[in-house]
Amino acid sequence: MSIQRPYQLTQSQKMMVFVLSMSLYGLSNMFTELIPSLQLGFIELSVEYFAFIPLTLCILFHPFYAAIGASLGEIIFGELMLGQFGGIGEVEKFITFSLGMYIAGILVRNPLNRRQVTFAVMAGLLVHHLLGTIVDIGKVWVGVDEFEAVSGLAESIVIIEGVSLLNDLLFSGILFALLPTLYLVPRLYGKIEPLLGMKPRNKNMTYTIGAIVTPKLVVVSVILAVTAIIAEFLSETEWAFGEWEPDFLATFGNWFIWVPIALSIFVTFFVVAIMRSKSKRNTKELENLG
Repeated sequence: MSIQRPYQLTQSQKMMVFVLSMSLYGLSNMFTELIPSLQLGFIELSVEYFAFIPLTLCILFHPFYAAIGASLGEIIFGELMLGQFGGIGEVEKFITFSLGMYIAGILVRNPLNRRQVTFAVMAGLLVHHLLGTIVDIGKVWVGVDEFEAVSGLAESIVIIEGVSLLNDLLFSGILFALLPTLYLVPRLYGKIEPLLGMKPRNKNMTYTIGAIVTPKLVVVSVILAVTAIIAEFLSETEWAFGEWEPDFLATFGNWFIWVPIALSIFVTFFVVAIMRSKSKRNTKELENLG
């Protein structure tokens, strides 16, 4: 099986993907704030995120820049601008979500292969949610967080977190990540890239598993996972810092949520307009050279 050159973007295109992912995912996170959750006993069915947005961008464009852009968009538009920033505790969420989206993006070699996309999406979501579950269980066992679903039995957190993990994967994961991604990726592939001044990924490009899951990726992933765990542990202790919670919604009313929504929409249209402008300019230059 041959190994070919990976998909390449220019620095300006990478930055455009980063900002586009940041604004789109940030926008979607604010809409999830408006969707009510359904409580069934100790199980809460809720729309945690619209992960299909960063997943689609990671698969079609650049996994790294789309992944960290989405994570940063959630922090800026979904938390900072709503007065819900959790300080150092946000590091864990940023790392685990970025890592999950990035892994999903690099696992897809052919965007038109539905099996590949399905496996990549579920693998990425599993990485994200499993790391979060391990952190939550670890906080109780270590003692930095108090939670005993069954009085005197801290091990019951394993059952609760396990059910929550399955809920996240089977409910939010399938309905709001896998199915929309399976629909969007093959329909946007080869169509959206030229509109944004980019070439689509080569769907015939092949890699070995070893070329994807490299020792470097494994080592970096482990280091990031440990960093996320430490940051979340610190957020539950006296060493926590960086929290900023002015609670704008309580101060100004629920209408304030439309302020960051409007800003993220403006940023999205601004980025798309710039990318289309560059695409048209490049096309004219090629025509003149021809």
